[in-house]
Amino acid sequence: MRPAVVLLSGGLDSATVLAIAQDRGFSCHCLTVDYGQRHQIELEAARRVARFLEAKSQRFVKVDLRAIGGSALTDDIAVPRDRDVEGGEVPVTYVPARNAIMLSILLGLAEVVRAVDLFIGANAVDYSGYPDCRPAFLRAFERMAETATVAGAEHGLPFTVHAPLIDLSKAEIIRRGVDLGLDYGLTWSCYDPTPRGLACGRCDSCQIRRRGFREAGVSDPTPYDS
Repeated sequence: MRPAVVLLSGGLDSATVLAIAQDRGFSCHCLTVDYGQRHQIELEAARRVARFLEAKSQRFVKVDLRAIGGSALTDDIAVPRDRDVEGGEVPVTYVPARNAIMLSILLGLAEVVRAVDLFIGANAVDYSGYPDCRPAFLRAFERMAETATVAGAEHGLPFTVHAPLIDLSKAEIIRRGVDLGLDYGLTWSCYDPTPRGLACGRCDSCQIRRRGFREAGVSDPTPYDS
């Protein structure tokens, strides 16, 4: 089986991407990054998903972006609640350069396992306005990868960043995962979980998730606080 590397956060999107990559016949090596996010609960969700889908391997890497800050997920900034998620502006939950940093680490793993296929759960429809979830960024990263690696610069191997969810709505993503047998009860989306381990139900991510399940006609297994 052809090797691939998958950025697995433990969220709904990345779990679906792992299921898709495996359905396409790839042998998947997962990377989960602890970047100091306040929703640390997603790290255990990533472990559950990788185990459930029987990934070839999973590596955990710690890169503490709290030292940089600038985001409600890594700094002393309140996570927005009950916000209009279709407002258009980039919210304070955007983590500066997060996907550039994580894809760079994933690229390193790709070289180690001799893979040229990188999978990420980027989505340009229900994505809260993050610039590093847009197709232009992913294509630019591919060009960079081919000049920044031995595989690319010395051996001429082209890297492909696969974003199979890029044009899908959240409902379409959920239906795809259900078709592949994915258990979404293993995943986690909330940015601001309660001390009791419940999803807040009101942050951008919770709102998008709840709407996605509702529009998909699928029961949402998430334990919400409200």
